Parts: sequence; C-alpha cells; structure tokens
Amino acid sequence: MRKNIIAGFILGLVFSFLVFTGYSAIEKKSESKNIIQGRITQVSLEEPLTLQSAFVQVSKVVKPSVVQITTEKIITYRYWDPFGDIEEFFRSPFDFNFPRRREPKTYKKKQEGLGSGFIVDEDGYILTNNHVIEGVDKILVKLLGDERKYEAKVIGTDPKTDLALIKINTGRPLPTVKLGDSDKIEVGEWVIAIGNPYGLEETVTVGVVSAKGRSGFGITQYEDFIQTDAAINPGNSGGPLVNIRGEVIGINTFIIAPYAAQGIGFAIPINLAKRVFTQLREKGKVVRGYLGIYLQELDEALAKSLGLSEIKGVLVAQVEKNSPAERAGIKEGDVIIEYDGSPVINGKDLQMKVANTPPDKKVNIGIWRDKKKINLFVVVGEMPEEVPIAQETEEKLWRGIKVASISEDVKSQYRIEDTEGVVVIYVETGSPADESGIKVGTVIKKIGDYKISNISDYRKAIKSIPKNADVIVQIKYGNFSRFIVIKGEK
Repeated sequence: MRKNIIAGFILGLVFSFLVFTGYSAIEKKSESKNIIQGRITQVSLEEPLTLQSAFVQVSKVVKPSVVQITTEKIITYRYWDPFGDIEEFFRSPFDFNFPRRREPKTYKKKQEGLGSGFIVDEDGYILTNNHVIEGVDKILVKLLGDERKYEAKVIGTDPKTDLALIKINTGRPLPTVKLGDSDKIEVGEWVIAIGNPYGLEETVTVGVVSAKGRSGFGITQYEDFIQTDAAINPGNSGGPLVNIRGEVIGINTFIIAPYAAQGIGFAIPINLAKRVFTQLREKGKVVRGYLGIYLQELDEALAKSLGLSEIKGVLVAQVEKNSPAERAGIKEGDVIIEYDGSPVINGKDLQMKVANTPPDKKVNIGIWRDKKKINLFVVVGEMPEEVPIAQETEEKLWRGIKVASISEDVKSQYRIEDTEGVVVIYVETGSPADESGIKVGTVIKKIGDYKISNISDYRKAIKSIPKNADVIVQIKYGNFSRFIVIKGEK
C-alpha cells in the first residue's frame, strides 16, 4: 500500500510537470503567433519613453540657437481733413487773398512684424525668411534667456528662394544649430518645429515629414518644399524644422490658409539654404547659372507627337536673344532630356540644375529634336537679377488666351500682387475670351468649379470643360475681382 501511494505521488508530479511544460509551450507558440500576426500581447513602455526623451533632448539642444525677430516700419498715412475749409468759411469778406491750396494731412504709425530665425555661425549670423525682414526699417533680435533686443544688420537677401541672412553683434560666441542633409529625409520620419508663433517664444511642435518636393505655389521662383504636419503659425516663419537627431533639415516658411486646411505647412530644404547662406555671407548676393529659355512642361499628347516614349524632359517654348542657349544652338521646340550627364525629369528639375551650375562652366546638354537625340555644348551664363531662368507657360490656346504662372518677374511686369492664379499673357482678337473682356495682365482665379492656384490647376480645369460649353470664370484685373462668362467654341 505504501509503495502504491509513493508511486502515485511520483506519477502525479510527472503529470503536473508535463501539463505545465505543454501549457508553457502552447502559450509561447500562441504569443509567437500573435507577434507574427501583428498582435502585441504585452505593451513595452521603453520605446515611448525613449522617443519622449529624444524630443526633450532635441528641444534643449536646439532652442538656445533659435531667435525671435521683431521688425519695425514707419508707415506714413495721408488723409483729407473734412473740416479743413472751416477757416475759409469764417474768412473776412474784405480779405482779397486767394484761397490757399488744400494739402492732405499726414500722420505716421509704427508697424511691427514678427518672425523667427536660427543662428548658423557663432559670430552672430542668422538665417531667416526674406519675407520676415523685407522692406522694414529696423530688425530686432531676441535670444533665449536674454531680455535685451539686438539690432540686426542685413547681410544679403534672396527673394527667389525667400531666404535672408542677418547678423547681430553680442560680443560673445553664440550657440549654433547643426545643419543636416535634407536630401536624405524620408516621408514619415519625425520632425520638430521651433519658433515664436504669435509671439509665444520658443514654442515646440512635433509632426512628421508629410511629403517632399512640393512646388507650384507661386511663392518663390525656386520651389522644392518639405511638407509637414508639425504645427506652423504666423511667427514661425524663418524658424528651424529639426529631425529627431537635432539637425536642421528645413526652414519653416508658409502654411495653407487655416480656414482651408489644417496641418499643412511647408519648409525650405536646408541643402538649398546652405548654398544660399554661403553666397550671401561671401558676396552679399546669390549667383546662379542662366540659359535664357522659357520652358513648357510635357504632357502625354505632346510627348507622343514629338516621338518620345515617356513623359520626361522639358520643352523649350522660347529662347532669349543673345542668351547662352541661343549661342549654343538651342531652338524653340527642342526637348531638353539631359543636362550635364544626368536626366531631366521636368521643368523644376532643370531649373534647379541650371541654377546650381557655376557661370562660365561648359555643359553638355542632351536635346530631342526631329525625333532623335543630339548633344549640344553650352557655356552657362550668370543669371541677371531681372531675368528668370524659366517661366512656365501654357502655349496651347484655350478660347483665345495663353497664360503663364505667377513668378516674381511676371508680378513686376504686369504690376500684380497676387501669388495664386495664372496670368493672361496673350488674347486672340475676336476670340471668346476677347469678347468676354479679358485683357493681357488679367489674373484667372477660378474656372467653373475649379479654384486656380497655379498652372497645373489651370490645365486640369480647361481639360474638364466641354469645348462648346459656356463657363463662368472668376478674374481679377488691377484691384477688382469679378465673374464673367466665356462662351464655348463653335
């Protein structure tokens, strides 16, 4: 009996061990299966805490190099005093002096602006946006933890990229940011925006890189923006966009109007800013390469008619007289498919390639002409201040008009202030557009239900309108906006 009890006890232990081992194996197998299928059975707090620590550390390291910029401008207002003739009313009837000529009265008011910037050299050089300091009388810079405001000197500006370099003298070395490589950023990676929105100093917001290579806004001539959902507001302009390693990868520049969209902000890539910074510090201006051509983007129909197998390259719409392009033999109707050994994707791509080429460099250009490739050599010139490297135009007539994108040169030529829309550069006599009252210099803001922000919107809109259908178009000429009807083509 005793032996039976001991044997039973031993068998019980063995059975319990086997059950426990089997259950553990099943549990581990189930846990592995859950992990494979993407189901997490246990939540680790280590990773979120590590990410949080990174945000905290980056903020501590970068904030001392971010500055608040306030600007001052004296505006003179003129007005007519409604009671200005009261002295004339009470004049003596025996006073035969001629009435004095009425002059408008004036008063002056100080207008203040707000922005951000960041220190790129310990001697006090600060990068910011050109629109933050453009046309002001005084620039004041405030540092973190220093209540004093230092007056800044403008070293150089570059409206074509909306960048400016200013300098302050503090008598001591200043903390600087570390500049990253914006060519290596990936969509979806963490970014941190630091600045002074609405005057709230050293505000930190977090988001991700939403997209790269955004363009077509008409904000600057050279557009290659980083899009982010990190909160950017008025006062953030000129501040840094930083990666998780504390490196500046962009300069916060503008946002989509908050009533139209949320979480859509744009920053200038730091690699573009590096080149501008170096030239502004050394020369006080930016020197760019220049060909002297006007470009037109290819579409499927154009590419097919020209004998191209894919929509790559850019069409030469016009060649400037006595330009480097004309001297090299480039003609209207050519398609530029290669530049200095690398393929040309589109007009923006060629713009950037030419702009970054040192003047006087001899460059091999691949041309598609008469359905075959030829090579030409061009000596790149220096771009004059008043001449754009390229202006995107829509050469195809639509109801009698040709349009162009809004660049700084177009704004100056037609005396317009708009940054969104397209500008009419040609009107065919007797066309539907001519009969509706459209003139050269008219800005087209809307076609049917399509809002026109740039030339891409224009192309989509006109493609959607039936050829013989009348369409309502919102236009702006001078300071007046109105709606007209452009009749369909018969």
